Amino acid sequence: MLKKEDFIYFGKFTKPHGTRGEIGICGEGFLLGEGCDYVACDIDGILVPFFIENSRTKNNDTIIVKLEHLDSAESVRFLTNCSTYIPRDWVDEEENFTWNYFVGFTVNDEELGEVGEIVDIDDSTINTLFIVERNGEEILIPAGEEMITAIDHEERTITFKLPEGLINL
Repeated sequence: MLKKEDFIYFGKFTKPHGTRGEIGICGEGFLLGEGCDYVACDIDGILVPFFIENSRTKNNDTIIVKLEHLDSAESVRFLTNCSTYIPRDWVDEEENFTWNYFVGFTVNDEELGEVGEIVDIDDSTINTLFIVERNGEEILIPAGEEMITAIDHEERTITFKLPEGLINL
């Protein structure tokens, strides 16, 4: 069984491309390199591998992939908007990541200690926000580099010096 902690969020499947089973993936800053022969897709909370027959770049943030054993637009349509993940060991994390890389990291504050887990990223505005789950509630923390004091890639933690009162808003 694939474990989510062994993977990095890559992007989302877009819509089928053409009629022969190709589908787009809108990526988050990682390239599918030579050794990348599959992506994992989150289906009902379980990571399911889909092996890549071939791939090509469509534009700066979208690639078109042909998945093995899926040979028509109808056969890949169910993947539209599903999150995709790539194995963590295929990426040089310390040099090639986007904000989405931090999904799943534990957020710590220098004063408060553990705050919660990053469950999503809101990049719909000019100010990117971490969506952090804390005690069953979501709080928003600006993804400003000036507030980040430490990142531990192995322990998957990110430490902030948060402004007083931000957690209580």
